[in-house]
Amino acid sequence: MTPSDTRPSPLPLLVLGRGTDLHTERGVECPGDLPAPSDPGLVERARAAKAALGDQVFVLGHHYQRDEVIEFADVTGDSFKLAKDAAARPEAPYIVFCGVHFMAESADILTSDEQTVILPDLAAGCSMADMAAIRQVEDAWDDLVEAGVADRTIPVTYMNSSAAIKAFTGRHGGTICTSSNARTALTWALDQAGTGGKVLFLPDQHLGRNTYVRDLGGSLDGCVVFDPHKPMGGLTRQQLEDATMILWRGHCSVHGRFSLAAVEQARREIPGVKVIVHPECQHEVVEAADEVGSTEKIIKTIAAAPPGTKWVVGTELNLVRRLAAQFPEQQIAFLEKNVCYCSTMNRIDLPHLVWALESLVAGRVVNPIHVDADVAHHARVALDQMLALPGETHRD
Repeated sequence: MTPSDTRPSPLPLLVLGRGTDLHTERGVECPGDLPAPSDPGLVERARAAKAALGDQVFVLGHHYQRDEVIEFADVTGDSFKLAKDAAARPEAPYIVFCGVHFMAESADILTSDEQTVILPDLAAGCSMADMAAIRQVEDAWDDLVEAGVADRTIPVTYMNSSAAIKAFTGRHGGTICTSSNARTALTWALDQAGTGGKVLFLPDQHLGRNTYVRDLGGSLDGCVVFDPHKPMGGLTRQQLEDATMILWRGHCSVHGRFSLAAVEQARREIPGVKVIVHPECQHEVVEAADEVGSTEKIIKTIAAAPPGTKWVVGTELNLVRRLAAQFPEQQIAFLEKNVCYCSTMNRIDLPHLVWALESLVAGRVVNPIHVDADVAHHARVALDQMLALPGETHRD
């Protein structure tokens, strides 16, 4: 491949809600009529529909969902925990996943063929997952083959990725990781890669970098960023040869916005404050924080803190507000001044949930998520490898 090579973008550009492309997570319209958001009876309608369905439906609520949705969740948690919770309820034929598209895919992969996973709004995607399209990743692997490093490279894919990327990982002998087991996954992958081995970390560059440098004692110099929009990722063969971590150029649109300046401002304005952030944050933010951890770790850390503790939290705003309400004896604030909701996660609102539940009551299944059987098989191979990691506790 020469520097003059160019690649067309594999993703069409669609204004959200206008136009339909079922092969992407963007711009997908949901058919049917939703209840009006202002309908004062929405809460009662949700309760009535859920009661009518009984054990036929199991509702999963991600931590970043709105409170109005969380109220109707049978269980709450992060993505992989929720997918496992769904698989542990084989008697429920319908799983309503209040989260985003890649999460519903994982639930479909782990649940039985007799269960149907429903996503209340098909446009509830994930910007990070969208940053690694399967054609881009396959082209990148071809680049690594051409550079002579693919045979020493093990892919490690973050849970926040499409089923197709998870399947790619399974086909190439890699593993999936969560934000809490990334250290174990990287240790395993580097051991598998052998002398001079490398990891292709998808799709979040920050989690990969933070885990390698902070948890494994690696060097920033050992990390390179592969840009799928540039020939050979914008890297030379020598850079690929010298690297240990080949980080995909992706990030979380929420956690990537937190800044070092915000951390410094919090320390100036709130004496004695502790800063806790998610490992999807930029490296300089993670380095400046007092605590770093997954969503579950953030929740548990604050829950265990003594009264009077002061925290600023670098994660999604719905969760931070919920923590502040649950622990009023502590002072809990959001790290950034700017509102930082996950916009796609917030597409799952009460009207969409009511619509999905009432449709089931009427005998209609709306927005089912079905992963192709071959894709599901190879994605399951990668997920099973994660579950086999030594000492793995399987938390997000």
